[in-house]
Formats: sequence, structure tokens, C-alpha cells
Amino acid sequence: MSAYRLIFRMHAIRRMFQRAIAYEDVSHVLDNGETIEEYLSDRPYPSRLILGWSGGRALHVVVATNAVEQESIVITVYEPDPDKWEPGFRHRKPKT
Repeated sequence: MSAYRLIFRMHAIRRMFQRAIAYEDVSHVLDNGETIEEYLSDRPYPSRLILGWSGGRALHVVVATNAVEQESIVITVYEPDPDKWEPGFRHRKPKT
């Protein structure tokens, strides 16, 4: 993903600031993380949820891909909630 230009939506920047998540953390997740969900019907670009670890901290990054312009667009970033995710943070818990 590093060949693509990295763009951050304002929402992602706000959330990163609120959650003390650094650019380097997001970049590390994008370069080394694992796609755990794909949202191929998202518009204007398909997106995916990537799980990665930075300094022992689990992070989820939602990123859209504009292949034509070779851009990776970070939509949001967060620490997965253990109450909503199975251990390992790869699968959502069933809603009760």
C-alpha cells in the first residue's frame, strides 16, 4: 500500500487526535496489517477494514482505495472494543 499516496479524511484526523493515535501507527497498520472485512459496494471507492498492531496496541483502520489516482484514503481509525469484537479483534461478536 505504500506505493499509493496516503490521504486522511478530516474525520480520521479528529479521531486520531481524540484517541492519541499517531500517523506512524496508522502507516504501520496499513503496511503490515491484515484485511478483515471488505466493503466492495462502498462509494465512491471500495473500502476495507484492516487490523494491525502498533506497540502492542490493536488498531482498526478503515481505508478506501482510489486505484485510478493511486490513493489510499483513511476514513477512520480506532481501537477495537473488546465488548464488540471477539478475542484477536478479527471478528465481530454477535449482537444480543
